[in-house]
Amino acid sequence: MKIIKKIGLLLLIVFVVAQFFGPDKNDGDITSVDTFFTDTNPPEDVKMILKNACLDCHSDSTRYPWYNNITPVNYWLADHVKDGKKHFDMSKWSDYSDKKKTINSMN
Repeated sequence: MKIIKKIGLLLLIVFVVAQFFGPDKNDGDITSVDTFFTDTNPPEDVKMILKNACLDCHSDSTRYPWYNNITPVNYWLADHVKDGKKHFDMSKWSDYSDKKKTINSMN
């Protein structure tokens, strides 16, 4: 039983120390999506849906939930955002070719 307590204490120490480290946050400027909204001109209700459901993972500005402050959850969220931006990034809309803009608009 003594070994289990030592392992538990070691894991607790590792967990506490890990809280001082974390990935870089996706804290860009929200105005970077203005070009996307200007070019696509979505209806206001669609724009609100995009802002509430898509911007966090598909732009340079993420509103993180409270649990993002807990390691290892913050690494999982950072990877999720990175993957979302890899597929489609509204902040890079002006850099996309016309073909890519058309393909992304259809999806």
